[in-house]
Amino acid sequence: MSTRKTVISIQNIVASVSLNQKIDLQKIVEKFPQTEYNPSVFPGLVFRLKKPKTATLIFGTGKMVCTGAKSEKESRSAVEKVVKELRSEGIQITEKPVVNIQNIVASAELGGEIDLESLIYKLNRVMYEPEQFPGAVYRIDDPHVVFLIFSAGKLVCVGAKKEEQVYEAVNKIQQLLEEKELIYYSN
Repeated sequence: MSTRKTVISIQNIVASVSLNQKIDLQKIVEKFPQTEYNPSVFPGLVFRLKKPKTATLIFGTGKMVCTGAKSEKESRSAVEKVVKELRSEGIQITEKPVVNIQNIVASAELGGEIDLESLIYKLNRVMYEPEQFPGAVYRIDDPHVVFLIFSAGKLVCVGAKKEEQVYEAVNKIQQLLEEKELIYYSN
């Protein structure tokens, strides 16, 4: 196992939310003129927060999608803040919102060079077509995530549903790259 300091950053969390009721989007637009709503282009209303910096899509069905948060806690906090603001302007929301994390996107820097050419021979389930994209695509089952792997030792991890899955997956891939001698650290 490497003693190198791996840097992992959560870039975005996508959460789906159910309010279990219909919502009058036109009423929200009247109360919050800063929202974006053009039903002829897209059926959802965009409700942006500055803190935490997120965008929440609100649909007439009572479903919402919150994006932009950098942690699960921040994602839930953003949803609570949107609901609180809606209630403060008389929008009736009767139940507590049900929040489900759908996807966590994270980046990682492993601190070494990765041999992508050898990667395709030493690992299964790798796609690498350098003429089309400079990174390799690698899938793992436990936790169920997909990595974009770049030769500079950088990774993008998508598909995790919990933050700890990101850390577990990055640790797992780093160990695998070291075992298969696919990562080279310079001193």
